[in-house]
Amino acid sequence: MNIRRRGRAAALIGVVVWLATVAAQDVLPTVGRRTASPASAPGIDRGLRAGSFLRAARPAAGSRARGAARARYVPGSLIVKFRASATPAARAALLGVVDGRATARIANAPFDLVTLEAGADPEAAAQRLSAQPDVEYAQARYLVRPMAFRPNDPLYSLQWNYPLLDMERAWDINPGASSSVTVAVLDTGMAYTNIAFDYTQNTPQAIEISENQTVVFPALGTVHLASAAAPDLVTAGRIVAPFDFIWGDNSPVDMDGHGTHVAGTIGQLTNNSVGVAGMAFNVKLMPVKVLANFWDDYFLSPFVGTDDTVALGIRYAADNGAKVLNMSIGREGPPAPVVRDAIAYAISKGAFIAIAGGNDFLDGNPVPQFAAYSTEFEGVVSVGAVGRDRQRAVYSGTGSWLELMAPGGDVTRNGVPGMILQQTYDFDFTDTFLNGAVGFHAPRFDVFEYIYYEGTSMATAHVSGLAALLYQQGITKPAAIEAAMKRSATDLGTTGRDNEFGSGLINPRAALRGLGIFR
Repeated sequence: MNIRRRGRAAALIGVVVWLATVAAQDVLPTVGRRTASPASAPGIDRGLRAGSFLRAARPAAGSRARGAARARYVPGSLIVKFRASATPAARAALLGVVDGRATARIANAPFDLVTLEAGADPEAAAQRLSAQPDVEYAQARYLVRPMAFRPNDPLYSLQWNYPLLDMERAWDINPGASSSVTVAVLDTGMAYTNIAFDYTQNTPQAIEISENQTVVFPALGTVHLASAAAPDLVTAGRIVAPFDFIWGDNSPVDMDGHGTHVAGTIGQLTNNSVGVAGMAFNVKLMPVKVLANFWDDYFLSPFVGTDDTVALGIRYAADNGAKVLNMSIGREGPPAPVVRDAIAYAISKGAFIAIAGGNDFLDGNPVPQFAAYSTEFEGVVSVGAVGRDRQRAVYSGTGSWLELMAPGGDVTRNGVPGMILQQTYDFDFTDTFLNGAVGFHAPRFDVFEYIYYEGTSMATAHVSGLAALLYQQGITKPAAIEAAMKRSATDLGTTGRDNEFGSGLINPRAALRGLGIFR
């Protein structure tokens, strides 16, 4: 029985060999999936989720360390960036100080992954290396998770978030942007295509499903899993340059539902007499999978969501033409210089970035990494969440790094209809692990419903949608997009910018009418 998720060293092969072999530990994992057929049957749309109740708690995607319950980072592994002046001999000597060794260099990545001796403390090793003059930064490979709560229930009349933003009048100015704008969704993947895989798991897996609760799930053997495109999200020619940094291929299928829900708010097909609406419904979408979830973990994907995975996803999106990057993801803990580096790179390539501001206000209000970098860059915005009453959602983090607010939902004050409705998987078919080992069986990723979620993830998607509208209008510089949003925002709370609401609630119509001022 494989209780400890095995050490990973993976072959991650990108588009046109965008990535070279990378080994984070000593054993090359056998990838447990293979394409069974390039196309499966179209997805099944079951309509609006019946009933008004909260979705059962589930493990946060990408939060399970394979080998350590609830670890914050991958054991025995570091991210290190040496200064350009450091010689190969100096680099080797520095790694020797922490008994580390560099793995094969990742193409187009300005950092190295370093393997440590078993039992070594990555944070202590990173701190020691960071103090060396030849090291620009060193950090543990911290795990990243989605920034969303997950409950559920029922089409446009139920989407209070758009009237709150006066979107109908904003769409009068710019009806959904255009296909000339690409928005990258860095998340758990996306239900973007009809494809089937055979996955193999012949060993029982022990996976932490909640705080202090680890369940041993039985081996399913080889299973045939069909994935389908979300019927109200995908149309011919809409998806561009998809890539999966969890499985190391160009099939970033969502095995969770979070990324698909987020993508819906950004660009759900609209005015098509089906389902719900999206902010920028004419844009192209780029699915970039940087987070693992329960099923990725169960089938032993080569990678999980860590800082380096996210950094590579950011660079990939910028290199492949995305002008807006949505990051409804984050983590707490020490800084992530490798992600900061990637953010700076993406801005230099002309990409605007929206980052979720965190859902942990009630758990001590920790500083959310990634979002905290927003104040360092013009063209990066951290996003908090409000409910339908324009009050800060009870979970939404506050702090000096907070910049803008958008609808994220608040079930505590407004009930389930006060959450954000979009199409994603019917979790009756995906979350077969919620009852533990009892009744555990293979999932399906081809059955969809319209379901309510809440979180700063949902709020961030509204900001990315607005950024796409502004870009299509001609405001193309990341810094100018941020300025347009802030100067047109509706002030909330204390007059002027404050730590609870930032510069206020985004006002799409006002931002679009300001065209020419913020170029």
